[in-house]
Amino acid sequence: MAGQRLMVGFDGTELNDDLIHLVDTVLVGGIILFSRNISSPDQVKTLCESLQKYAHSCGQPPLFVAIDQEGGEVSRLKKPFTQFPGNPAMKGEKDAEYFAEITGIELAQIGVNMNMAPVLDIACKGSIMAERSFGHDSARVSGLGLKVIEHLQKKGIMAVAKHFPGIGKTTLDSHLDIPFLDITMANLAEVDLLPFKAAIARDVSGIMLSHVLYRQIDSQWPASLSPCFARKILRDEMKFEQVNDLIHQIKVDIDLARGILEE
Repeated sequence: MAGQRLMVGFDGTELNDDLIHLVDTVLVGGIILFSRNISSPDQVKTLCESLQKYAHSCGQPPLFVAIDQEGGEVSRLKKPFTQFPGNPAMKGEKDAEYFAEITGIELAQIGVNMNMAPVLDIACKGSIMAERSFGHDSARVSGLGLKVIEHLQKKGIMAVAKHFPGIGKTTLDSHLDIPFLDITMANLAEVDLLPFKAAIARDVSGIMLSHVLYRQIDSQWPASLSPCFARKILRDEMKFEQVNDLIHQIKVDIDLARGILEE
């Protein structure tokens, strides 16, 4: 059960001893691909297929195989995969639909079944997310984000909304620092949570939590480690209970497959 809750990265471009150990001994539930794991479309397709075949041979459920393919500056798949300018460049819903349809097709072709997108952060001036967000207006972020979710999932790709409950007001990179926000729950509910509520209503497959410390709500733990955010707010209050059944009808204990992913 512990292993099934893990989504892990690895070094290499093929099924190697490290991956074999992660699948048959650690019993991980998912793998995430980074640029270091990708050299060509044929190579990454072979990697994904061999991973799933090995998991099946071990009696394991199908793996979540994820990637960050937002378009723009966060795109793990380089040419010859289709390149997009990124969320800030989108002019409207047609752009969002086109991005999601093409990306969904290309991910499915190589055996990736989960995209860590869309970004639903509402970026303020100076935000760390300024080059990755749909913008500073909650209606625009929600509208374009929902189109990405809808059209990715129509193509059989699990969409993951991020970074709950919203990091658009932060200016520090949480991969390098521990940002904090002095913001109340009422403030979050008024603006930042709106796109996530819309995504839940649209049956988004997963939600990724942020590493930001929201000191007025949980003074001890960042959202990604906080029972307050992961259980009380997201599960109990916002009623996020989506269990993905888009890929292979994965039959796993409900608590293992609900799709809250921690970055």
